[in-house]
Amino acid sequence: MSSEGEGTEGRRDGGTEGRRPLGGIIHTYLGYDPKRFPPPSAPPADMVSGAFDHLLTYGSTRQLTAEELARAVRLDPEQIKGLGPSLDALIEMLEERKRKILTTWETDRVRERARREYAGEVRHARPPRRLRDMFARETAAEHLRGLERMWYRVERADPTFARQLLGLVERLGEKYEVDELAARYDFTGRKEMSIPEAIEIKQELELIDKLLEQLREARETAQIGVIDLEALAEFAEPGDIDQLTALQQQVQDYLREMARQQGIEETREGYQLTPKAMRIFQSRLLEQIFSDLQAARSGRHQGPIAGEGVVELPSTRPYEFGDSVTHMDFTQSMINALVREGGEQGVGDGDEATPRRGPVRMRPEDIEIHRTRNNPKCATVVIMDMSGSMRYGGLYVACKRMGLALDGLIRREYPGDYIQFIEMYTFAKQRPIAELPNLMPKPVTVYDPVVRMQADMSDPEISELQVPPHFTNIQHSLQLARRLLGGQDTPNRQIILITDGLPTAHFEAEQLFLLYPPHPRTEEATMREARMCAREDMTINIFLLPTWSQSHEDVQFAQRMVEATKGRVFFTGGQDLDRFVLWDYVKRRRAIIG
Repeated sequence: MSSEGEGTEGRRDGGTEGRRPLGGIIHTYLGYDPKRFPPPSAPPADMVSGAFDHLLTYGSTRQLTAEELARAVRLDPEQIKGLGPSLDALIEMLEERKRKILTTWETDRVRERARREYAGEVRHARPPRRLRDMFARETAAEHLRGLERMWYRVERADPTFARQLLGLVERLGEKYEVDELAARYDFTGRKEMSIPEAIEIKQELELIDKLLEQLREARETAQIGVIDLEALAEFAEPGDIDQLTALQQQVQDYLREMARQQGIEETREGYQLTPKAMRIFQSRLLEQIFSDLQAARSGRHQGPIAGEGVVELPSTRPYEFGDSVTHMDFTQSMINALVREGGEQGVGDGDEATPRRGPVRMRPEDIEIHRTRNNPKCATVVIMDMSGSMRYGGLYVACKRMGLALDGLIRREYPGDYIQFIEMYTFAKQRPIAELPNLMPKPVTVYDPVVRMQADMSDPEISELQVPPHFTNIQHSLQLARRLLGGQDTPNRQIILITDGLPTAHFEAEQLFLLYPPHPRTEEATMREARMCAREDMTINIFLLPTWSQSHEDVQFAQRMVEATKGRVFFTGGQDLDRFVLWDYVKRRRAIIG
């Protein structure tokens, strides 16, 4: 809509003198165009974060339904402002209906009537002699469950009393509902209600409360799909319901399109997460992590480090004795020589200098050398504890989020780096990044306070499925990590060990030992493997997560390991694990470049 003022009249009067600059016409948009939903300036809805949070928590590969996907998405309420009927108007209409009910009826007399009818049923009942005490006790306590159990006992033995019990249970159920109605809602009217009317009013008020909750949620999150339109049709005008139905379909179409763009494929069974969705989720994780870290006074990266390296920088410096001509800036060096010789040849007697012809001779002071920086490769193996104790406090979820974020960081910022993941439990298994979201803590299968088990894994009669999986085998995990890093042609190799406590399993050749409480024999085998990693110049960084069962012995073990291997130990809360690991990786990567 445009508003025309004096500037428009000035143009009509003729001449350019009366013209006003652009901006004299003000355009006011009262609402969004429903055909362009959502507004072009609005950021796209985040479809993958909610879906991946569910996947990380439950480790389920079950495909998502449209309803689950809609509930996982948070839209900006401004995106639906002006589209369809006003949610505030619908809320006000329901609240007015509720107020009218509460100010019309009263509940004192219906409660008394329900009590009298229940007492009458009790007096007319004729329980058998063997059940009289039980009947008196259960009816005085108004114990519905006890009366039901009594009915099962006499259903065939005494059909007459069984029928009386059915009537008594029905009267008691009505009394429960009337009492709940009076306790839950504050009635201020004077009109008396019957028991059937009280039950009907209770159902109507509960439906209004449910719809109010749905409408308020939709107003806050723009999730129109959560509204039960069929139930709302009992109170709202038909035109409002039609508009809400159209808006609901519009939101569903928008979510379906956003899902397609963000790598969530629609199949016959539901929505399925794809590798593209994982990449987007990793990017979102990195944005969250580093947006929080921006509160520090230093950024994530520092400028290029000049030195003898393989990556040339645009800037140059004068040649110094010993510099390699590999990084010589030939163009600038030749220009320097031409400028210098041109200046020398331009000097002569008289007004005009006589230029000399001949080859250009380059001197050391003419040579420019490109500055360089080092860009070394880092190799990292992440050992993720998935033993039984990681289920407490959702530590396994933080562990998997860290793995996805670290993989996303390396792929985006350091694509030449090497990273692998190891799942640690009773055994150690290498896992590709695609399997990371599905990892779950292993179920506890042995509950004895003391466990001393030994298994010969070379025996073909024994399989891994027969061995309790919930123990912590740090020794086997370090051994696998050492084998993976051993083939990497870089001096910068590290192992990130994420665990919550002491090791409780280890291998001796083909013999697997499961020892709980933690045994010195397991600790010695683990320390022996850690020292072998240190001898091969592999740094071990331990991130020790806090749990309810953690003791000073867990902390001392981590400190002994890093002292023996010259590594580092970090004590961090589970929810902040991804920030600590990624920030440490970036800082260490920056130190290597320096």
